Amino acid sequence: MSPLRWDVLLVGLVLALPVLALGLRGDFTTEEMVSRLPWCLLAGWAAVALVRAVFAPPKPAPEPKRRPAKRPVPAAAEEIEDDEESAAA
Repeated sequence: MSPLRWDVLLVGLVLALPVLALGLRGDFTTEEMVSRLPWCLLAGWAAVALVRAVFAPPKPAPEPKRRPAKRPVPAAAEEIEDDEESAAA
């Protein structure tokens, strides 16, 4: 799953809001704030991946492979085989 999907970016932005707020308030320096933003994107990616894995529809059960039915051997072919066997003997 790409880390640049819209849902990942949206969750990453929501998780980055407290970091941005602390940076604007002055509790974090710009360097601290910028160094923590990729972690917000990573946490957003992990959260979306977890939610997608949990709520994914179950895979359908595999259908058994069908084999073609054996064709009955015609009675005329059996007689020819019997004649060949008796002639060989």
